[in-house]
Amino acid sequence: MQPYISRFIYAGIGLALCGQAQAATVTGQINASLTLVASCQVNGAIGSTGVDFGALDFGSQDALFSQAAGQVLGGGGGALSILCSSGTVPAVKIGAGTHDNQSAGGTRALADGSGNFVPYDFYTDAGHTQVLAINGVITLPTSSGVAQTVNLYGLAKGKVGLPAGVYSDTVAVELSF
Repeated sequence: MQPYISRFIYAGIGLALCGQAQAATVTGQINASLTLVASCQVNGAIGSTGVDFGALDFGSQDALFSQAAGQVLGGGGGALSILCSSGTVPAVKIGAGTHDNQSAGGTRALADGSGNFVPYDFYTDAGHTQVLAINGVITLPTSSGVAQTVNLYGLAKGKVGLPAGVYSDTVAVELSF
């Protein structure tokens, strides 16, 4: 009987030692990180190419009009809206159009596709006194993370001999920040 008792004692000691080994702890940490890169939204949309900066619509005019004013409007009907990361300095460059310098009376031109052009220009004020040259830049204040409005206006000038039709132009725009 004694051999059984000693076996039980050794087994108990072994279990006790195993229980102590399992009670050990290991400590450490998890490193978490996030990298934020500066970004901007134009009229509520994010992208790097093909972004819709809005439209300049001079409306419908009779072929004998003298002037037609318009404003660049975003998709929702409001002025062009730029929302950039806090601390960035957004700058909007209004580049070349498809028909620049094709008609006297403006640096830009709307075309009907048949060789007829309506001159126009962009302006930074509603009174049409501050012309924005081709590749002109509108620098916005340092962003606080709140959308900023870019007021950009257009003025088309009529001229003699324009036939009725749809006249259009496409202008390159670049946002840097």
